[in-house]
Amino acid sequence: MLLVVDNGSVYTKDLTGFLDEKDITFERQNPNTVNLYLLDNFDSFILSGRKHNDKRTNMVNSQIVLHAIATDKKLLGICYGAEILALTLGGTIKRSTRLWQGDQKITIRRSNPLCADKISVFESHRFEISRLPERLISLGTSENCKHEMICYGQQPIFGTQFHPEMSTDGRRMIERFCLL
Repeated sequence: MLLVVDNGSVYTKDLTGFLDEKDITFERQNPNTVNLYLLDNFDSFILSGRKHNDKRTNMVNSQIVLHAIATDKKLLGICYGAEILALTLGGTIKRSTRLWQGDQKITIRRSNPLCADKISVFESHRFEISRLPERLISLGTSENCKHEMICYGQQPIFGTQFHPEMSTDGRRMIERFCLL
């Protein structure tokens, strides 16, 4: 079963609506209700974006990242979810020069099971990954963000700086992730 961690993004309802539409079974929890001792009950995780920085939210999401890596489970980090993936593994983030919001063209530079070539997506973020740790690989870039899409080695662990739940190409990526 898929665990969707709702970190407070205004777009989480679009994500869960899409999963419902595709008949993908999932459980939705927020960082205050996630029981870290029960993560073995799930075979995959989606970490949503967030509204506010919160120490507990960061801790819970970091623990889920480490669990997914240790148990070779699927994980998709969306916006904040990608940032916490990078931070957990020793990367850094920075405040963007402005709020990036709207449609964006992403150039996919490395082969991956979620998408190919160029994709059109929606993004909405004030922070971005500035330095990737050694094990994370940059898969895609845009004019305003160097690490739009990342992955963890050969494991099914991905991060997107953009919000895939808000575009046709992005929803296709989510569906492919769920079918891995």
